[in-house]
Amino acid sequence: MFTCNFNIYLSLLACIFMFWIVVEGADPSQELQELASNTISDENYYQVAMGQGQSDVAMQLVRDCSRNGQWLCLKNLHLVTSWLPILVKELNSLSPHENFRLWLTSEVHPRFPTILLQSSLKVTYEAPPGVKKNLFRTYDNWTPEFVSRGSKSSKSSVTRSQALFALAWFHAVLQERRNFIPQGWTKFYEFSLGDLRAAADITDRLCAAQEVQWEFMHGLMENAIYGGRVDNIFDTRVMTSYLRQYFDSALLSGSSSRSRGKRLVANITLPQSTNIKDYQDLIEQLPEDDAPTYFGLPANIERSAQRVNSQKVISQLKTLMRSVEAGAKFDREAWQSELGPILRLWKRLNQGSSSVIHAKVEMPTLSDDSPILQFVLLERYNAIRLVQKVHQTLSALSKVMRGTQLLTKEVHQLANSILQQQTPLQWHSMWEGPDDPMQYLHALVAKTMALQGWEEKAQRGSLLGSDELNLADLFHPNTFLNAVRQKTARDSKMSMDELKFTCSWKGQISGSNCNVKIGNLLLEGCSFDGMRLSESQRNSATVSAVPPCYVAWIAKDATSPYNSNETISMPIYTSPTRESIVTCLDVPCGGQHMTWVQSGAALLLQQH
Repeated sequence: MFTCNFNIYLSLLACIFMFWIVVEGADPSQELQELASNTISDENYYQVAMGQGQSDVAMQLVRDCSRNGQWLCLKNLHLVTSWLPILVKELNSLSPHENFRLWLTSEVHPRFPTILLQSSLKVTYEAPPGVKKNLFRTYDNWTPEFVSRGSKSSKSSVTRSQALFALAWFHAVLQERRNFIPQGWTKFYEFSLGDLRAAADITDRLCAAQEVQWEFMHGLMENAIYGGRVDNIFDTRVMTSYLRQYFDSALLSGSSSRSRGKRLVANITLPQSTNIKDYQDLIEQLPEDDAPTYFGLPANIERSAQRVNSQKVISQLKTLMRSVEAGAKFDREAWQSELGPILRLWKRLNQGSSSVIHAKVEMPTLSDDSPILQFVLLERYNAIRLVQKVHQTLSALSKVMRGTQLLTKEVHQLANSILQQQTPLQWHSMWEGPDDPMQYLHALVAKTMALQGWEEKAQRGSLLGSDELNLADLFHPNTFLNAVRQKTARDSKMSMDELKFTCSWKGQISGSNCNVKIGNLLLEGCSFDGMRLSESQRNSATVSAVPPCYVAWIAKDATSPYNSNETISMPIYTSPTRESIVTCLDVPCGGQHMTWVQSGAALLLQQH
């Protein structure tokens, strides 16, 4: 079914030690397995996935395979860098059999022993860039016999060949969509050649039946093969939409009459053939640069990708500007130079707010007051405690730098974290805010000052109603929405489980006396005018403002403001990195659910 490219591998066999530098999501172990099977047989090939407790097993196999002339593959060496000097020492003492070959795989790691690198033939292994190259690689691994298996004139054989191309396209799109994190995927998923192999085997088996059960294939791909790697429900929704688009009975009919007008994506029509050359010719016609339409992403996705990449570069440059040695040991001049800016920032942010720093606050007591008031009081209390904690730690750091206080372990850890452009654990333990300490301080002070206004309105009972609320003012916005749910249940004398969350851009929601008007929301992936979604253009801004909306909890049997087939459930993330979800809103979309799912559209809180 799959073939190794032996022209690449034959030149490696003259070397005893082969070191594979792999990128995240790429794994050469399956190709090595096939090479070994065709060269020395499976019985003479061993592989060990390195990790805790595998060192002794690996060392014994190194000795045995070296003596017997067998092949051994040690995978993921970046996980056991402390053990590698022992491996190097053992390799230097060996008198290996002439047929012995040691294959090593590892991601890039700064502590990898230089001597092991120098004594090995080094090969970089990564997924081919772009959909076109990805497809070519898949078809290089598939034999003509595998693609055309069955009767060439049979409709089922044509369906099978088309399904294989759809699978190759699906695999390429999943991998290449990773270039657009977090809008494409919320994180990097390691879709690999092993997934493709398993899916190809399933496709081969299903297409042997008289009638292909595409729904069965959707379930296997979504819940086991590819979907087993995905842990975000909105990423799963994207994958499901691809499965339903590509593996469709009308598209993969094996008949030109039934599939007339159906395309895999824009401008790509599947050949009515079982000849591998026809599919390779189709791949050859594709442009070298991937079009956003391949993934269903908006036309301005490149602008979003450039913004994310520029932020990464800026973060890396900031880290490089910091002196690593400065944190390893105490150097007053170096610390004053490197840490002075954050101390001055904290002083500037707290001008006029000394009452917060020196306030004596007590934990709010439980009472029969409104759950919303209880939440706001607790949120404000925790905010003040965090501000005081940050002030205490930075004051201690300032005193050490001035020489009026001895250096302690806690202060040293604080300085190390800030020097590495990381928010200290002492702060993160109280609120998991931004990872950059400068951004953390800005957000902390802005939220604390905004909460003062929330507390005043909550005390007067005027928090809910016509005034817009910015959920970005809160440290725990999802808890606030749950407090609204509790108040609604209490006022309506219903259990919380009998309520459902709904939203409206038409005005206040009937059926609830606890309407919350939310403003300052941003939308990424498309635009919204309060009535329906519309696609972003190539020159559109990466994010756009969303009109204020009302949200409320109503009885489950009550009528929602919109019909379910007219809306799409869209997540609200706390930040553009899409790491934490606040809640979901049913946004009117006018149909075309698949379009908005694949676009990666999501709502974001507008940060201070």
